[in-house]
Amino acid sequence: MATYGYRRVSTDGQEDGTSLDQQITKVTGLAMMQELGPVTFFEDVCSGSVPLGDREGGKALLAVLKPGDNVIVTKLDRVFRNATDALSQADWFKAHGINLYLIDMGTEPVTNNGMSRMFFGMLALMAEFERERIRERTSDGKAAKKAKGGHIGGTRPFGYDVIGTGKEAVLKPRPGEYEFIPHIIERHRSGESLRTISAWLANEGVSLSHVGVGKVVQKGLPE
Repeated sequence: MATYGYRRVSTDGQEDGTSLDQQITKVTGLAMMQELGPVTFFEDVCSGSVPLGDREGGKALLAVLKPGDNVIVTKLDRVFRNATDALSQADWFKAHGINLYLIDMGTEPVTNNGMSRMFFGMLALMAEFERERIRERTSDGKAAKKAKGGHIGGTRPFGYDVIGTGKEAVLKPRPGEYEFIPHIIERHRSGESLRTISAWLANEGVSLSHVGVGKVVQKGLPE
């Protein structure tokens, strides 16, 4: 059984209460208190957004771990990117019989005994909250871009050309298509089927499948 400490800061000389030296002191203190033996440290100076396995020190740590080993970290955000990442990584530690200590959550391993159940339940709730927040931000961003005439990705919609790329992409009316949109919608409201409207467009020299007609009807009149 070996004991390892992992420490990380975002920048050299970080002095926000999480500096490398301070992390050593806290990790060593817990190891002494729990009689876990000498501590071998791995460290990284990088953004917390980088997965543990993609960090130089983190990758080296994962490579040496064996069942029964101990890993001590001062805080959750020193080792994991977010709750979703923590849920996945901590589950890996648990499955491999590795004792993970997070000092800000107590002095017992979070990957065994009663603490484990509470820890993983809390992470699951936090992870779901994070996913919901991401979905909300993505949806709000697309809606805002669409309201400003932006293109939110995918193939160009009937009646428009996509000008620009990426975040700068906007939609501009395409002559020869755009003017048919009100007629398509009106014909559908009058009871014509999507296939009938598609056939009418073909007679007008405009190619649009019945599926495409349905998308135009669903989107509605141009604002």
